[in-house]
Amino acid sequence: MPQLQINPAFVEWNGHEGLPRFDLVKDEGFDAAFDAALASHDAEIDAIAANPEAPTMKNTIVALEIAGDELSRVSALFWNKAGAHTNDVIQSLEREIAPKMSRHYSKIAMNEALFRRVDTLWLKRDELGLSEEEHRVVERHWKGFVRTGAKLPKPEQERLAKVNETLAGLGARFGQNVLADERNWELLLTEEDDLAGLPSFLRDAMAAAARDRGHDAGYAVTLARSIIEPFLTFSERRQLREQAFRAWIARGANRGETDNLGTVKETLALRAERAQLLGYDSFAAFKLDNTMAKTPEAVNKLLTAVWDKARKRALEEEANLSGLIAEEGGNHEVMPWDWRHYAEKLRQRTFNFSESELKPYLQLEKIIEACFDVAGRLFGVRAIEENDVPAYHPDVRVFEIRDENNNLKALFLGDYFARSSKRSGAWMSSLQSQHKLPLKNGSKGELPIIYNVCNFAKPAAGKPALLSLDDARTLFHEFGHALHGMLSDVTYPSVSGTGVSRDFVELPSQLYEHWLTVPEILETYAVHFETGESMPKELLDKVIAARTFNAGFATVEFTASALVDMAFHTRMAVEDPMAVQAEVLSEIGMPQSIVMRHATPHFQHVFAGDGYSAGYYSYMWSEVLDADAFAAFEETGNPFDPVMARKLKNNIYSVGGSIDPEAAYKAFRGKLPDPEAMLRKKGLAMVEELSGSDA
Repeated sequence: MPQLQINPAFVEWNGHEGLPRFDLVKDEGFDAAFDAALASHDAEIDAIAANPEAPTMKNTIVALEIAGDELSRVSALFWNKAGAHTNDVIQSLEREIAPKMSRHYSKIAMNEALFRRVDTLWLKRDELGLSEEEHRVVERHWKGFVRTGAKLPKPEQERLAKVNETLAGLGARFGQNVLADERNWELLLTEEDDLAGLPSFLRDAMAAAARDRGHDAGYAVTLARSIIEPFLTFSERRQLREQAFRAWIARGANRGETDNLGTVKETLALRAERAQLLGYDSFAAFKLDNTMAKTPEAVNKLLTAVWDKARKRALEEEANLSGLIAEEGGNHEVMPWDWRHYAEKLRQRTFNFSESELKPYLQLEKIIEACFDVAGRLFGVRAIEENDVPAYHPDVRVFEIRDENNNLKALFLGDYFARSSKRSGAWMSSLQSQHKLPLKNGSKGELPIIYNVCNFAKPAAGKPALLSLDDARTLFHEFGHALHGMLSDVTYPSVSGTGVSRDFVELPSQLYEHWLTVPEILETYAVHFETGESMPKELLDKVIAARTFNAGFATVEFTASALVDMAFHTRMAVEDPMAVQAEVLSEIGMPQSIVMRHATPHFQHVFAGDGYSAGYYSYMWSEVLDADAFAAFEETGNPFDPVMARKLKNNIYSVGGSIDPEAAYKAFRGKLPDPEAMLRKKGLAMVEELSGSDA
């Protein structure tokens, strides 16, 4: 690296088993570290492009794959902090670094000599005797150049680079605005009457949130999902539910400095321009060209088919809730701040159990153990916690992941509790991806270092963290992503782990959720936090019977968001994003009692970067796959069938993007699924059949 004065802890990771020394990484050092790492990467790229020898896999593709190691390390540390433990210093740097990184990669994309080398290999690919993985890697590099403008005339290249740079800055601003609105709002309750209906676990979490925000007394409703959703579920104070709900859906739309509507409009305009520069009819067409779905038409066909069934179910659910309101003497319609509250009451009546009855059996510690146990049964790995290893926050836990022969396969970091320095939601990411290539420092390959971030309510001191069933599913979901990264067994880093098409990446995570409700897992790990007794079989049976309860609501709020996402990105001009959102919701007949899961001003999947832009549908696309994939285990009569587990590991979890996703799925299952498996899982296929017979 160029000899700039930087803290070596940014790039020389010599902590436990190759972890970064987080305790030595200082926020103020990121600026210099990025400057040095960017300069080093520039030098490596220039050397590859200027190589006088004819291009080969080794001197071009392998060289590109291992170039920028220092930049990868600095970036991984920085984006980890920006998402999971930010502050004013990091946020200020983020606004500078996001566009700076975009400029850097645009410069690489416009390097004509470098593209010529990659293009030469692509044109000769059938003569090179490439393995399937090598072919996929060459294709990925070639398409990466083309999709970032390598074939455009110079003026269009320069304009595209400017568009991408601006988009990077807009994405950073969008996410920061949402976090600011979440951090700055609270509803402090001090009167006992205002706590009516709230179970003890929620009161404890709200009390802890109030102390965390500097209050000596009282209970804080915050916009963390782990508090706001149970508050909307259990609070008997309708006026307070409405007040909290309106604040929740107003994130990013509060006018002033944190308002996101102008950012959304500019983002959509620039994305449309980007697509047009690259020769696509829309940004959706551009994004989907590299996915399993291929076209916006294919996505909308799936979403529309599911929407029709989900809306019918949701309207039936709404009628049932209206009946319950009338029965209690209410004379109001079902509004969005009512749905969770009355749905929970209906669940109690229909299945004779409540979320509050279930929660004492879902301890965070036990659900973490369950995640690890399922991984051991399916894939032969075990987790060993290292209690004395420092991470990037005191709450973060470090685990070694080892195989049957005690070989170290990965390092895993679990960051489970909400805090004001963390963006909302849950996600998996990596500090380091698995691969087998030789590096400049003489080592061969790297160990995956994977982390999960969640936002569960932190309990009061001395009390256990108790999860909702949705929280427990989230934990399994994100650990499914983590396993995708930790079980990776490929040669090239660009196709490692989650380096797959966007609408395939959710398969390992959504599939893993199924094992949470396997009876023997719940029987073992769903134990009461006070008595240690297993969840009674009667309650367990009710939980399993209620799996499709409220499915219309859940599917409507998701599908509406996905349809709005597609509408934004199939148009070449959007003058008023909120008018488009309203237009789409009106056209599809959105019930007034339900709102989008992610309204436009806080739709971070789509606008805080473009990872899921024109791609939010991918959760449902993957759900079609995961329902069919778990059915493969059910057909054997053993949810841990060793033959199916081996196929799952070898063809899905370990291959990353080294083979085509359709081929990977067929190798596991023998066929591709149709949406019926997913509809049956949601209980929607049966609704359609019954409503058809009634007509």
